[in-house]
Amino acid sequence: MTCVAVLGGSFDPVHKGHVALADYFSGLLAPSALRVIPAGNPWQKNGLQASAEDRVAMLTRAFVQQKPAVSIDQQEIQRHTATYSIDTLRALRAELGPDTSIVFLIGADQLQKLHTWRDWQKLFDYAHICAATRPGFAIDASQIQQAVAAEFTRRSGTAEQIRTTPYGLCYLGTDLAVDISATEVRARIKSGAAPEALLPPAVLDYIQQHHLYQS
Repeated sequence: MTCVAVLGGSFDPVHKGHVALADYFSGLLAPSALRVIPAGNPWQKNGLQASAEDRVAMLTRAFVQQKPAVSIDQQEIQRHTATYSIDTLRALRAELGPDTSIVFLIGADQLQKLHTWRDWQKLFDYAHICAATRPGFAIDASQIQQAVAAEFTRRSGTAEQIRTTPYGLCYLGTDLAVDISATEVRARIKSGAAPEALLPPAVLDYIQQHHLYQS
C-alpha cells in the first residue's frame, strides 16, 4: 500500500522543528512520499510576513536532502481563499484515490488547537492524524481539549496499522524533543540575532540574502 505523509503549515519561516517532525514520522512510518503544503491564507493567523515565493524557496532548501523525496505542494497557495485543512485533505484523497494511506502530521501546538479547526472530526474521513509532542506531554484535559483527547484515544493505532490502512486512525509520538516556533525565529532575526540553532543553514542563508523578517 502507498503511504503519503502530509506536512502543512505557514512555514514563515520553515525551521528545524518542521524538519524534525518530518524526520520523526519518516522514520516511524517509512512513507512512500512526503508532501509539504505551505498555507496560502491560513484563517487563524494574521498575515504572513514572507511571500509565498519566499516560503516555497525556503522549504525547497530545508527539505532538499530529505528521505523520502519531498514535493512542495502549492495547492493552498493557488487557492486564493481561506486555507482549511479539511479542503486540502479532501483534495488529496480525490487525487490519491481511496486506497492510499494519507497521514496528516501535526505538532503539539496544532494538536492543542485542533478542536477549533473547521470540521476537525471529519479530517479522519480522509486521513490519519499523527501528532508529535514534546516529552512529558499527555493526552488529558491539562494539555488538549476533551473531545480531541477522546478522539485520539478512541482512534489510536500502531504505526503498522496507519501505514496499511487509508484513514481514520491517530498516533501520538511523545518523544520528539524539539520545541521551536516561527514566532521565536522571527523575533530573534528582528532583534539582530542570527538563530543558527533554530534554522537549517540553507534557510538562514536565504533569509539573510533576501533580508527577510528584519522589520
